Amino acid sequence: MKGISFEHFFANINDQIITPLIYLIFTLALLYFLYNVFVYIQNAESPDKRIEGAKGMMWGIIGLFIMLSVKGIINLILRTIGAI
Repeated sequence: MKGISFEHFFANINDQIITPLIYLIFTLALLYFLYNVFVYIQNAESPDKRIEGAKGMMWGIIGLFIMLSVKGIINLILRTIGAI
């Protein structure tokens, strides 16, 4: 019986656990961003609510950027070890 290789093991972990988790968090960050866009537009007459919406949009964009960066770094590592 042939054992599973190191590269195949990490490729499976990436495909089955890490990638869906990254997509889930990316989706949550996108929803958070869109919610704050709605808050910003809905409360156009209230400066305090507009500031709150703008801060939320900024944090949503930061979350999206971080998740894209994590995906890129993981792909770089997997390509370096030959798992992809």
